[in-house]
Amino acid sequence: MIRWLDYNDCWLAAEWGHPSDNLGAILAVADWISRTNRAGGNLGNGKIITIKEVLEAMIKAHEIQGCLALLNSYNKVGLDHVVLVKVASAAVVSKMLGLSEKQTADAVSQAWVDGQSLRTYRHSPNTMSRKSWAAGDACQRAVNLVLKVMKGEPGVPTVLSAPVWGFYDVLFKGNKFEFQRPYGSYVMENVLFKVSYPAEFHSQTAIEAAKRIRQQLVDQGKSAADIKEITCRTHEACIRIIDKQFKPMDNFADRDHCIQYMAAVMLVFGRLEATDYTDGGEAATSPLVESLRQKITCVEDPQFTKDYHNENMRTIPNALTVTLNDGQVLEEIVVDAPLGHRLRREEAKPEILAKYKRHLGPHYSEAKVKELVDLGNDAKRLEAMAVDEYVDLYVSKDSKFV
Repeated sequence: MIRWLDYNDCWLAAEWGHPSDNLGAILAVADWISRTNRAGGNLGNGKIITIKEVLEAMIKAHEIQGCLALLNSYNKVGLDHVVLVKVASAAVVSKMLGLSEKQTADAVSQAWVDGQSLRTYRHSPNTMSRKSWAAGDACQRAVNLVLKVMKGEPGVPTVLSAPVWGFYDVLFKGNKFEFQRPYGSYVMENVLFKVSYPAEFHSQTAIEAAKRIRQQLVDQGKSAADIKEITCRTHEACIRIIDKQFKPMDNFADRDHCIQYMAAVMLVFGRLEATDYTDGGEAATSPLVESLRQKITCVEDPQFTKDYHNENMRTIPNALTVTLNDGQVLEEIVVDAPLGHRLRREEAKPEILAKYKRHLGPHYSEAKVKELVDLGNDAKRLEAMAVDEYVDLYVSKDSKFV
């Protein structure tokens, strides 16, 4: 449940993913270690883990997953990116539980040899809700494998390189992993935060452009019904993942991974919310959204693709050009970086805080929300806090969803 709505963070490179997925393993294990040790147990050398240590574990997991993704495309061999969640979580959880270097290597090797998820459930005609819990499944598998190693299960020393039977030969077309940089904190410093819309990240700038275009139409006394066609100049990853101009929109998962659908909803309704993906909803049943969706054509711009992979830019550009029924062509709207990108980090911070408050609102009183926000704004107090005590703050008997 760390990111059921795919609305947290994102890492885009040769491989894509959401490094904060690892929090599913990190937070659960940190809480378990702390509570067990308070009760007289001896996990992870008997420590009570602090929030600072959880944050350090997150930096490590982000770096492992992100650096493995920089130059290595798992999607191009049909594998889902959650394999990297499994590997990163296995490594970090091993450290948290006090395993030796050899045991940690054993756990990581077990993660690589474990059966890996296919991307089948992320693509038409099989797009489905599994993509929302695949990372959680990877987290639990990582923890399970670490616990097996703790009990004495050995590792697989040549899990990657073994001829015929290793990961490289079986699943990576014989290619070895490539690395761009040593492990540091690059990924956490450059990770993308999802702020504006609950939408697949490659679409965020297109939706922002669509919002501006809608305002132009309103200013002219026109609407989405006056649009004849739209060209979306984009990057290669967008086309590979969410270009579904004529694919049927059968369910929630189809809609939130279709750039045409998401842009069309913004153009028609001036919004894009989680409810706009649901079966039978206003957007999902709108004839105008469906017809407009099929008028949006994606075209790769090679420069956009280069900028996307440039380690100093890492932009996610989209540009929309709209032609109206009367022949008028609106000026192209280009958005290079979405809100939440490193280049727009400061601009995003107030929105991230507002999002946090908005998500707490249905579960807690105003006083409780203020308590949590004040704690989050006090870095020293937060970092020194024991993780189990922090988790206890989120226990709610009054949630509207319980």
